[in-house]
Amino acid sequence: MKMRLKIAVLACVISGGMFTMQSCGPKLSLRNGESSKTGWAYNKPEWGGFEVAKYVEQEAGPGLVLIEGGTFTMGSVEQDVMYDWNSMRKRVTVSSFYMDETEISNVDYREYLNWVYKVFFDEYPELYYKTLPDTLCWRRRLAYNEPYVQFYFRHPAYNDYPAVGVSWEQASDYCLWRTDRVNEKALITAGVLEYDTEQKGANNFSTEAYIAGKYVGQVKNNIPSPSSPDGERPAKMEDGIMLPSYRLPTEAEWEYAALALIGNSLSSPERIVNQRLYPWNGHYVRNEEKANRGLFRANMQRGRGDLMGVAGYLNDNAAPTAPVDSYWPNDYGLYCMAGNVNEWVLDVYRVSSNLDIDEFNPFRGNVFQVLATDENNEYIQDDTTGRLKYRDMTDEESMDRINYKKADNINYKDGDLRSQIVDGPDWISSPDEGTERMYHNHHTPEYPMKSLVNDRVRVYKGGGWRDRVYWMVPGTRRFLQQDKCNDDLGFRCAMIRVGSPSGVSGAKK
Repeated sequence: MKMRLKIAVLACVISGGMFTMQSCGPKLSLRNGESSKTGWAYNKPEWGGFEVAKYVEQEAGPGLVLIEGGTFTMGSVEQDVMYDWNSMRKRVTVSSFYMDETEISNVDYREYLNWVYKVFFDEYPELYYKTLPDTLCWRRRLAYNEPYVQFYFRHPAYNDYPAVGVSWEQASDYCLWRTDRVNEKALITAGVLEYDTEQKGANNFSTEAYIAGKYVGQVKNNIPSPSSPDGERPAKMEDGIMLPSYRLPTEAEWEYAALALIGNSLSSPERIVNQRLYPWNGHYVRNEEKANRGLFRANMQRGRGDLMGVAGYLNDNAAPTAPVDSYWPNDYGLYCMAGNVNEWVLDVYRVSSNLDIDEFNPFRGNVFQVLATDENNEYIQDDTTGRLKYRDMTDEESMDRINYKKADNINYKDGDLRSQIVDGPDWISSPDEGTERMYHNHHTPEYPMKSLVNDRVRVYKGGGWRDRVYWMVPGTRRFLQQDKCNDDLGFRCAMIRVGSPSGVSGAKK
């Protein structure tokens, strides 16, 4: 009996020369179509009608590449020439996630604008104008960049070039819109909905509004349901048709994906044979392969006044930006993770982030929220956009949760009263405690000091076409007010990986 058990365990856990715990046999949740714990049948009205969908693995959303997670040393490996000391090294673990293969391009963003114009412009034109990128970001006092102001975003010659002039707030709104369009198409493809050509104003598909029953749409075939009186119901997240939300990548995710150390790792034993300075091996920014020897691996500024090379031999072949699929992808298959344009990430900037953050999925920026409800306990829908409204979780709600941590769990803010350890007659004794007091960014007689660090400042990474080689190192980091933009700052989206870390076929290499 013991020998049979050992053979069974070995058959289940041997994988690629390593011993890893993996599932064996059919999934417990669907074994024989009944509960493995109670014996009651699933999806049967006579057995209670509890519904369990058959589900294999998460599919990658359009444009996404699977980034298999793992542990790595986060932080800059380059000399701290700026003397910021804001990217100290720390060992962390990042769970698997998906990331865009390329930066969001002009044509991608114009698709978004077209939808916003079609749905909102008649009733709420201000939403369309709010969404427009700031093409004036190209203007410089002592440079003639007016052609880029006029043509870069809209001319078809720049369709596949990275969208710039987009703030962090606008990029986050794009992620919300993309989530809804991808999930709407998934429901149409699954035969649940027809395309609703009458979407206007608040009457438009948003994932959360649909799940909450606030948007019905043009129904084609609802999901068969043994527990529903009519025998059918709208789709739910439990059906596995819709994908998780698109969002900006966290700083840790972005840096992990940029380094792509999967190309330098051995499956057994767990070793990284070569640490990286850039998203490629070596200490040079030129390609060392024989066929492409000497060509730049990224779009950047080579030296003072040299942004593209000499006529007849334009080394990086880009002035100023390059198409989003230019140069060579890293070992995860991601393009332009160094150079071309910098990229927004999700995190709020703090100098000491790498020292303070959690070891698993590190992130600074949490504001824990709940869906807002009215006096009838119904979800509140925004009259303009149709999205469900959120509100911040209160201290009382947090404290009332029995199984919830009792300290510093409301949000990411440093300096709030709840995160203090030391008591006494110092700044936390003021009735105006909190982050806005600690990182004050308005000149007043009471607080004459001003800080650029506050809760509306976000991190961006990667280096751009205006930057020197130093900023191509994934560990370097800078910050900008979340409502500001630059002509060398764009973004790409990410999505959480649910279920197994590697999926059926594993990460793209």
